[in-house]
Amino acid sequence: MTKSLRGTKNKIFQRVGVTALAATLLAGVAVPTASAAGRDRPELRQAVQEFVDAGFAGMQLRVRDERGEWTGSAGVRELGGTAKPPTDGHFRVGSTSKNFTATLTMQLVADGKIGLDTPIAGFLPRFGFDKRITVRMLLQHTSGLFNHTGEYFPDGTIVPGIPWSGPEWVKKRFHTYQPEDLVKLSLSKPPRFEPGAGWSYSNTNSVVLRLLVEKLSGRPFADELDRRILRPLKLRDTLSPGSWSGMPKPYAHAYYPYEDAGQWKTIDVTHQNPSWASAAGDMISTTKDLQTYFSALQSGKLLPAWLLTEMRKTHPQSESLYGFYGLGQFTQDLGPGCPRTILNHNGSNNGYAALMYSTPDGSKTLTASITAGEAADAGQKFPAELNKLLKTVFCGK
Repeated sequence: MTKSLRGTKNKIFQRVGVTALAATLLAGVAVPTASAAGRDRPELRQAVQEFVDAGFAGMQLRVRDERGEWTGSAGVRELGGTAKPPTDGHFRVGSTSKNFTATLTMQLVADGKIGLDTPIAGFLPRFGFDKRITVRMLLQHTSGLFNHTGEYFPDGTIVPGIPWSGPEWVKKRFHTYQPEDLVKLSLSKPPRFEPGAGWSYSNTNSVVLRLLVEKLSGRPFADELDRRILRPLKLRDTLSPGSWSGMPKPYAHAYYPYEDAGQWKTIDVTHQNPSWASAAGDMISTTKDLQTYFSALQSGKLLPAWLLTEMRKTHPQSESLYGFYGLGQFTQDLGPGCPRTILNHNGSNNGYAALMYSTPDGSKTLTASITAGEAADAGQKFPAELNKLLKTVFCGK
């Protein structure tokens, strides 16, 4: 394990591990467990169980609100077993990593190292970036940079990038990708649009931000993340693993079903090399650490108020299941009957999915991990189950 690891232990989104949500099955239903300082929350126990009933192997949920903090889990820790997922278990957070990357970048903005509207080409001259691309464009996915995991167009056209799904990914799931090579691959392809002329979620934006953080700080990305965010908040179970394929204990196993030569197969993908996602989706955390982090961010402990305001300015073309995208996070209105705005950045990485939500003041949070099993249709039920969960937690319904 590296020094930095020792120091820190659209289609829902066709980017970091979308098929994880469409690749799951119930391998045995367990009675949910819960801990809430002696207070039962039957509506939350039911919500967790419904995800398992929908076909996911397991789920752990943590909610903090005016009634205190509640944790619970349902399903199984491992296919074929009966033990439930640990409520303090580690998991891969996928694109939730982008929010950490964005916050780290904006801390450098707060320090005057660079501006939101500063072109990046001069800081990373060896790549030959379009001189119109700014920090803000990378944060908000308006740079137009080709997504190194492939571009998916409304007419069904696909321009492939590196393999991130199917048998191709399975064969290369322990391969190490260098961030520089991912960026060079992106730049070898035509941009999706001119800088600032549109919106398209691209993993490459976060990889470029990783390189920018390293250039501005003079430190490896994982070390700077540790120094500025993980250690100050005591996030001892959160890490940016680089090419390390391991998983700290405890954890629930995750599985990946895929079709190969006309046959469906399922493999355990708990251990995988996440360097293909880099700072766009490689991180590991727990529901407790995500809760601590996202509450601190939204309550102003990590960024000054003016940058939080910038972070919450959304792009009109960025609507998705999770709301509208700002600078490294989504803003979502829960609709009629629930006049509440929530902030989030969820993620998935083949086998795992993460939920991270908060009210704008950081006082009410929801964090969760969902593990995949063998079913291929659970992902289709995910939006409805997520909507019910959010209404239960944030609307009292």
